[in-house]
Amino acid sequence: MSESRPHTLFSFGTLRDEQVQTALFGRAVPTSAASLAGYTTRPLPITDPAVIAASGLDVHLILERALGSAVEGAVLHLTDQDLAAADAYEVDDYARRRVVLTSGESAWAYLDADPLRSAQRIVIVGDSIAYGRCDPRGGWTGHLAAAHIAGNEAAHRVFNLAIPGSFLTDVSEQTPALLAPRLPDTLLVAAGINDSAVPLASPHAPYDGPAYVADRLGSLAAAALGHNARLVVVGPTWIDEARTGDYEGLRFTEARVLELREAMRSWCEAHHVDFLDMWEPLRGRTELLVDGVHPTAEGHEALYRHLDIPGR
Repeated sequence: MSESRPHTLFSFGTLRDEQVQTALFGRAVPTSAASLAGYTTRPLPITDPAVIAASGLDVHLILERALGSAVEGAVLHLTDQDLAAADAYEVDDYARRRVVLTSGESAWAYLDADPLRSAQRIVIVGDSIAYGRCDPRGGWTGHLAAAHIAGNEAAHRVFNLAIPGSFLTDVSEQTPALLAPRLPDTLLVAAGINDSAVPLASPHAPYDGPAYVADRLGSLAAAALGHNARLVVVGPTWIDEARTGDYEGLRFTEARVLELREAMRSWCEAHHVDFLDMWEPLRGRTELLVDGVHPTAEGHEALYRHLDIPGR
């Protein structure tokens, strides 16, 4: 039988209550005071009867980003079984993600399940699709930037650092040095389509299975956590293989793009990292692609609508 691993979980709400702990874990758990910089809280109405019964409250708190603010709370020391019970207790509005406490310690915390709704300062890195190629309005990321900044012009920022032609290797190597001056709370990685391509001179490079994705995304996750930023991975878009042909020494195939998409999705799920799947908005809609790979202006708009930003 495998031993239970210790976990640290930052709590700013009802999980600090001994009554809730006893209901979830069968006992009060060890705790220590802690704070989380760069966040504030807002109220969240709760409708789940079991959660209301355990906490005695129908309004809980949820974290959102706020540069210069801090949230006081406590670190709970939990077993595997405790952490699973906490996951089951938190409603779907929350997602467990890694944060860095004021002490410098890394811990789990329950954040807003929508990674962009709670963001203030977003850094975007990626390739030509993230850059907005073929759309004079800046592509889907341009739409995202406009909507995000309009939501709070004084506090919201978007820095699009995407470079056409980039591979995940390029992004993982170049990104760490770009983060500090921009004070990001969210790192959005929208790369991958180039990695799915088969170079005509070498049919097995650069993408070589899940280990390739794990190494690059792992590096980006570490860089994001170093700035207490939330990593958000954007999956590849659908391609029209019949129209791609050979493009600058590359050949794109749907099978390879799907393989890469699954590798990225699986890594994110295993590491509690947000994955935004961008496959469906363009699937089968060849008229929304300029060359079988790059979206038209209308294609970029479809990708943006998929994120449902206006409802935030």
